[in-house]
Amino acid sequence: MGDISMLTVIQYLLDRLKQLGIRDIFGVPGDFAFPINNAICDDKELRWIGCCNELNAAYAADGYARIKGMSALSTTFGVGELSTLCGIAGSYAEYNLVFHIVGMPKIQSQKKHDIVHHSLGDGESSIFMEMAAPVVCASTMLTPENCVQEVERVIETALENHRPVYIAIPHDYVNADISSFTAPARKPVKSDPATLEEVVSIIAGKLSNAKQACIMPGFLVDRFGLKDLSMAVINASGLPYVTMALDKSVLDETNPSYLGLYMGKLINPEIREFVESCDCILTIGTILSDVNTGKFTAKLDKSRIINIMPSSVHIGYTDYINVKMLDVLEELSRRLNKRTDVSGPVASRPAVPEVDAEDPITADYLYAKYAEFVKPDDIIIADSSSSFYGLLPLLLPEGTKFENQMLWAAIGWATPASFGTALAAPDRRVILITGEGSHQMTAQEISQFYRHGLKPIIFVLNNHGYLIERMLSEKLDYCYNDLAEWQYYKLPEVLGCNDWITRKVTTCGDLDKVMRELDNAKTGAYIEIVTPILSAPSLMEKIHKNL
Repeated sequence: MGDISMLTVIQYLLDRLKQLGIRDIFGVPGDFAFPINNAICDDKELRWIGCCNELNAAYAADGYARIKGMSALSTTFGVGELSTLCGIAGSYAEYNLVFHIVGMPKIQSQKKHDIVHHSLGDGESSIFMEMAAPVVCASTMLTPENCVQEVERVIETALENHRPVYIAIPHDYVNADISSFTAPARKPVKSDPATLEEVVSIIAGKLSNAKQACIMPGFLVDRFGLKDLSMAVINASGLPYVTMALDKSVLDETNPSYLGLYMGKLINPEIREFVESCDCILTIGTILSDVNTGKFTAKLDKSRIINIMPSSVHIGYTDYINVKMLDVLEELSRRLNKRTDVSGPVASRPAVPEVDAEDPITADYLYAKYAEFVKPDDIIIADSSSSFYGLLPLLLPEGTKFENQMLWAAIGWATPASFGTALAAPDRRVILITGEGSHQMTAQEISQFYRHGLKPIIFVLNNHGYLIERMLSEKLDYCYNDLAEWQYYKLPEVLGCNDWITRKVTTCGDLDKVMRELDNAKTGAYIEIVTPILSAPSLMEKIHKNL
């Protein structure tokens, strides 16, 4: 970084973000944030990624963080930062680290309680920081005096918790010289040794003595960079593993130890019977949400569950704090006795229905064709729609990453998130699978793919409304689930995506032809897939029947 006494507030912050590996900063400019925007654009090591609106920028930053481990976002005071709040909340809920940098009014204006634009007209400037507080793990307003100390504090907190942080800078402080250079002494957070030993001993004993046991890795394994270590624990134990819905593809689905998806009564009854009859279930970073438990149809006896979380372990009804997931997994990978007496059922793969080329595309046929289309190392982004439930039963190739946001479940997330993902992984094939209801919320971000030379494959399912909402309602034809009819396949041209492959397919033969065409596509592709209005994945139909 050089001599920090020669740095301004914004230079210190940006230099520290670069040291963490950040090179792209998403956002929308605004006058209170102009000095921040200028500094980003003037920095030859950084790239400003302008988005169509602040919410899309937050979603894009979320997608980027899922690949790179962290991301950065810049908005202006009031209207800009509040527009991001839904996206930031999703990142908080799903443990994605986003540095949110906000440009505020000048400090004297704040002290005098001036009534400025983008405010509530009450002269209060801190209220928006207060609104953001519940969905960030740390927040600060930087000054020349506190810059070094506060930047180091929020970075340390962000890395520890892997959640968003809020960094505000008054307009006239952005380019002010740092006047205090004292940074807090970093104290690495470690497990309490006695608690760690107790926890590991108990877990090893329970797994060794269980008549039947399995492991359930969760998406937090990915967020905290512990996939390899979790796999080492599975290999050391000799136990099979299953995943729940939010955790799909967190570990390799082609591994012989992988049984399939567990989602309560809704799918794979043979796996459900096996899991629920285990007298010990080791979950690693798993959240027992409504979606994960099959709308709470899972029958999991808490006394049989061990849950290793980022900073705590829960064994039955006993909670152990001050113990880190990393330390627990490292010890278990060394100390577990490998069992050779364990086996379990394997989920069946959905078959491809027999159809004629002229037949309309049904949900069953569509998802079976997706299964054939996906290649190793693809990244699939699925929106909070019926498509998510159609994709869940598919067995994905090695290295495939399946990203969803079904804990926060903001429809519209996937389109800009796939843009952020593609920016973070330009050498991998990014496949966006979304429904037209979700897509209508954030479709304008399609333009950013072409702007940055990215070549996604985008499938937009047109089934004439919010199918997932229809299936979650007792009555299927409520008018609030209807949508304006767009000619979706024409959007890329309107949004400036020249020379993309754009198609509208309505028959099974059309779908087969376009998927063959896309298999070696050298450009971006945007495919509108039309199905009958109520052609739903079987998993979605089961959810409807269980209402």
